[in-house]
Amino acid sequence: MKHKPVKGKMGSSLLSKHNYQDYLKFLPERVDKIEEYLKGVAKEQCMSLKKWPQIEKIEAWMISSETATFMKVGGLGVVATELPEAFNRVFAPGGDRISVVTPLYTGDTSHKKATLRKNVYTGAENRSVNITKIGEINVPFVGKNRVVRRFSVKVYSADDGRCSYIFLANRRFFTITTDYRNPGCLDGCYVFNKLGVNEVERFAFFSKCVFVLLENILSGKFPQLNVPNILIANDWHSGALAGLCKYLAAYRRAQGRMDKILADKICNIPIIHLIHHMGYQGWDYENTVKILNSLYEDAVKPILLSAEPCLKNNPRIEKTLVVSDTYNQAGCNLQLADRLVTVSKNYAQEVSKKEFGYDFAELLAQRQKNGNFFGIVNGYDKKLIAPLADKLERINRYFDGTDFRCYNEKDVGVKKHNKKEFIKLISKLAADDGFKQKTLPLVDFYKFDDISSLADKCADIPMFCATSRLVEQKGYDIAAEAIIKFLSARKYREAPIWVLGGAGDARYFEYLTRLKDYVAVKDPEAAKRIFVFRGYKDEFAYVIQLASDFYMMPCRFEPCGLTQMEAMAKGTLPAAMSTGGLVDTIEDGVDGFRTLVFYGENEQVFGTEKDAKKLKNNVDAFADVLKKSTEVFEHEADKLQQMAVRAMEKDFSWDVENGSVYKYYHLFKTGKIA
Repeated sequence: MKHKPVKGKMGSSLLSKHNYQDYLKFLPERVDKIEEYLKGVAKEQCMSLKKWPQIEKIEAWMISSETATFMKVGGLGVVATELPEAFNRVFAPGGDRISVVTPLYTGDTSHKKATLRKNVYTGAENRSVNITKIGEINVPFVGKNRVVRRFSVKVYSADDGRCSYIFLANRRFFTITTDYRNPGCLDGCYVFNKLGVNEVERFAFFSKCVFVLLENILSGKFPQLNVPNILIANDWHSGALAGLCKYLAAYRRAQGRMDKILADKICNIPIIHLIHHMGYQGWDYENTVKILNSLYEDAVKPILLSAEPCLKNNPRIEKTLVVSDTYNQAGCNLQLADRLVTVSKNYAQEVSKKEFGYDFAELLAQRQKNGNFFGIVNGYDKKLIAPLADKLERINRYFDGTDFRCYNEKDVGVKKHNKKEFIKLISKLAADDGFKQKTLPLVDFYKFDDISSLADKCADIPMFCATSRLVEQKGYDIAAEAIIKFLSARKYREAPIWVLGGAGDARYFEYLTRLKDYVAVKDPEAAKRIFVFRGYKDEFAYVIQLASDFYMMPCRFEPCGLTQMEAMAKGTLPAAMSTGGLVDTIEDGVDGFRTLVFYGENEQVFGTEKDAKKLKNNVDAFADVLKKSTEVFEHEADKLQQMAVRAMEKDFSWDVENGSVYKYYHLFKTGKIA
């Protein structure tokens, strides 16, 4: 694959405008000792040849593009908030803690808005915090004119009582006000902004900011900030960090441009890279040369030449900084970080296979074998996801007099009342356009029907829901085909109610609209019970889960999954694919339902050969889960209630006994999880 020419003037010591393979010809043939050292870094990291440092008191930085507190797009942001908060709750009294380093976003995407007014920062999640300016750093990066220039980045600190934050502010890279060319599926911190910066360039800059900030802190500047002794890179967004710390600092030291002690400190800070899902790696074909120049400046050529991978049998990975001649931000940390952690045990096994680990499957298998790649299931603070009385009070006011009620595992029967209340709400939304526009103006409905006549017999009607993002990963197309297969078999007393939708790609919304239209031709009455929508409103998603019997997760991959935890905390049983963290968190037939088999695109990943003969693909497998769920609903009411109670009793909180936060503590101290 050839790289397109980069237009514009570039410094002679940087990568030129030649294609990737062309500029390799101009690299010097002779290498000195530092270049020999750089060649061995990836192997040293992958093979666990470097001893884990002795850490008395943990002072870790969670480096994250998202946080649930100030900018949440997915589960990645939840982890960036909850892991540090839980860790600090348990260990800060003893002097161990995690702080969060994140961009200070400002601007308006029309769905998310963030502002800085004087010393008050209000993030995109409508949470405000008082911030203190620490100072400014100058970060070298390629600008609009294609030459490296220094961008001023303001550094702020804040503490919300649960966690300390370091915010990095720069208008060009961290504004979220969108350009007219922004793809409709990108929102929040992933937008193509009005200054022409895309998500990969934004987070390459973010990694460079963190590197420069480390230089400043370790040089004695900003004494208000504690010196970190562990860096936690939260997925691909901070994936450039290991290359900067392990390559650039060492090279600058050899050039005499960085103090030896400072460089050694930077090179030896352990970096733990969290893999959320391998499907997102931070690829940028168009800007490969620009980003490499930005990150490594005048050292880019010798570093690129020396950046040999740990495993040399993959022709697509000839260097650690690119994959198939293309910048790949995750790939750098995957090869150079001291430890890798993914968000469930089962997903750690899956990504060691070609289909789920992509170009890095063999590397991940090797790192797992060498004891520096682990799976730790994400936690989820139960207090935030169980039915909450104060939240329901606000929701009832929001929907103008609804009567959703709070409950716990001791009175799970209240769900029947909430299902009745939801049927009345969704029927009102269907019948009263003014009410819909008042409460859910940004959510698109498709042919909603008034089913208020079903309210009194709703205890006999199973209700399935899915409120995940409309993206390929979540498998809404699989769900649509499986529902058609299930309904066509007509092995049920009452056709279920289906409530399906979320924010995201219009293509996957079309699968749902076609489902509604197809069923309307075959069975108009069953079609009236299908509600599909596009968009997201927290109050709406919350009451959908609160009222439903089953939460559908027909995922193509799900590294950990958080929505199944949210659903279980509300007594809504997952009906899920047996992939990733869904295997680790859902006990089939005990607190939810999982498919007997699961297939990747090219192979069977889960299940027995016997079951595979009966269920030949994921649609068959998921239709079978819908059938099993409905049969238990219709014929085993006591078992269904027991399952709901077990689901609600389950606690995935980070800091429960033997919870994930203790595994992270052990990892920080020893480099191992056990």
